[in-house]
Amino acid sequence: MDVFDELLQGVRGRGAVFGRSVLWPPWSLRFTDGAYLTLCLPMRGAGWIVPEGGEPLRLSSGEAAIVRGPAPFTFTDDPARLDDPTAGVREVHWQDEAPPPSGPGPELAGPTVLLAAAYDVRAEVPRRLLQALPPALVVPDEDDCGPLRDYLAAQIGGARPGHQIVLDRLLDWMLVCTLRDWFDRPEAEPPRWYGALGDPVAGPAIKAMHDDPAHPWTTAELAARAGVSRTTLAKRFTELVGDGPVAYLTEWRMTLAADLLTGPDLTVAAVARRVGYADAFGFSAAFKRLRGESPTAYRRAATATRGESGRKTPAG
Repeated sequence: MDVFDELLQGVRGRGAVFGRSVLWPPWSLRFTDGAYLTLCLPMRGAGWIVPEGGEPLRLSSGEAAIVRGPAPFTFTDDPARLDDPTAGVREVHWQDEAPPPSGPGPELAGPTVLLAAAYDVRAEVPRRLLQALPPALVVPDEDDCGPLRDYLAAQIGGARPGHQIVLDRLLDWMLVCTLRDWFDRPEAEPPRWYGALGDPVAGPAIKAMHDDPAHPWTTAELAARAGVSRTTLAKRFTELVGDGPVAYLTEWRMTLAADLLTGPDLTVAAVARRVGYADAFGFSAAFKRLRGESPTAYRRAATATRGESGRKTPAG
């Protein structure tokens, strides 16, 4: 499996469409749900993404924005209004259709139509990549995503069986397209290991470790996969990634283990075997060294967090 695919395969939206918001100026829509990622797609018109404490980013139809939480952010027609407490900024809540405001006033421009999806990413594997994202980013649609946007727009408001699942999957697709396009842009700052994937020496070694993390890899065996000497692999890998192959493998194993520990089905010993450790003692020592707590303590904290999340109620 491609490493990018592996990292994002668990990122899924569930009931992610908040609705089609038809926004007539002046408007300001503030997101306070604390989602790990929010995908914003203006289907018509334009606005400004204003992350908490960050610089405004212009977002127009034909572009997509991703905002990394949990800090709140605002989508507005005029970011200058947010700094003026006397400007009468109103918050527009998600709705299917909103008529233009009545009464006297300046001539209104056409409405902005916004679609958004929230992703509560708890797994450690995708966070390994997503934590490198800036607080907010905007990318134009590439050719392969344009038809998808058109099809997505046509599905809004539909009532066929499976309608919500179709929308969720379409938005997942848009999210992956947007992330892929972002990491290909020159201003992106992906993790060092991500850039090393395309290297002819380090790339095959990284792919081998991801394909079979439980295998007892040695630097010599990984070097053979890349067709170079052990010394060449160690030097090149460290230059590109910042750590040697064995250290990278240990960190990747602990990332996988962290996600396995959040489920109730596997014992610590079973998790250890899944990630390449013959006994729970050696695994626990490695996990505590990298994560700062034992596997049992990590599982206990994760279970408590999941329970607290399950008791949350939607805002009224």
